Amino acid sequence: MSNANPGMDADVFEQFIEQLERYVRDRLIPAEKGIIENDEIPAEILSEMRDMGLFGLTMPEEFGGAGMNVSQYVRTIHTLSYAMPAFRSIISINIGMFCSALKNGGTDAQKAEWLPRVAAGEIAAFGLTEPGSGSDSAGLQTSAVQTDNGWVLNGTKRYITNAPFAKVALIMARTSKENLPKNAHVSAFIVPMDSPGVSTGKSDKKMGQSGSHISDIVLEDVRVGGEALLGGEVGKGFAFAMMSLDNGRMSVGAAATAYARRALDSAVRYATERKAFGEPIANFQLIQQMLAQSEIDIYAAECMMADVTRRADAGENVLRKAAAFKVFASEMCGRVVDACVQVYGGAGYLAEYDAERFFRDARIYRIYEGTTQILQLQIAKHMLREFHAGA
Repeated sequence: MSNANPGMDADVFEQFIEQLERYVRDRLIPAEKGIIENDEIPAEILSEMRDMGLFGLTMPEEFGGAGMNVSQYVRTIHTLSYAMPAFRSIISINIGMFCSALKNGGTDAQKAEWLPRVAAGEIAAFGLTEPGSGSDSAGLQTSAVQTDNGWVLNGTKRYITNAPFAKVALIMARTSKENLPKNAHVSAFIVPMDSPGVSTGKSDKKMGQSGSHISDIVLEDVRVGGEALLGGEVGKGFAFAMMSLDNGRMSVGAAATAYARRALDSAVRYATERKAFGEPIANFQLIQQMLAQSEIDIYAAECMMADVTRRADAGENVLRKAAAFKVFASEMCGRVVDACVQVYGGAGYLAEYDAERFFRDARIYRIYEGTTQILQLQIAKHMLREFHAGA
């Protein structure tokens, strides 16, 4: 099957992945301790990531990006995510969601204005979740009221990744007071974060994921021009957002799969070094069972990742399979980091060892981009719809 999206030259991409693997091993992992202590990625590392083109992986080349296809993008996220999650978080909204929404639904002028900027490393945010609505789009309250020369936005967005230092946000807002079929009451707006009336709340304290920041975005009589409406068309915002969520879910699945591998590698190393009853605990069969089951789980997720990304590049609708991959990989990662803590034993509960950090960091993967339960409902809904259509 020929790919609808060939992406980067294969040899160039493999060279890039080798370079990124070295960068993760030699630069990012050694920097983790300082990032945990300061809860911040150093400016020099962000500059290096910009120079490597990590903020523009999926942007078309004419806008300064690398032009990666889905398989290449997700493999890059997988490679990067062996390191702590903050590194993926800082780039993923740009390339997985903001860029995807603009490519799918933006006007030519919007693409020309914003894609080069985010490809160069201007950080973007994605404003969908609200205090009273997450997965429930009908409950979305942020409003956009049309004026003679644009729109006025009011509302609050919650748990928005990168909000404290984003330069631009894609804001979902209600353009109809009535709930319309297919969520046509929701439109999307490109809002510069320095617009008058835009403010962010204090960065939320979290269970894990040091160096990655989330906060509220508050919009108070924010005036934007007509060119801010994504695609120049009312009622398309939610559809564009959902299309970009497929990429977001594959990104989270890839990140969870890579972090599970990091935890398992750590557990194997500890099991061979830690001795009990005069021999390494790696010799004990029940320790081996936990290691083996973790390897089996990770392999299954890696196979799902390869399959869903190949299908996406071939032009298939992967909504259901992207959701399935994200659910399996995030739940799998939870099992693996739990096993890692268990292999470490009492040391696994201590902050001086990596195991407890892996455990805390991984928990959000089952919530990001649609909780496991919401995605299970979505998968079932599509299964039943297909059944009834074919009956």
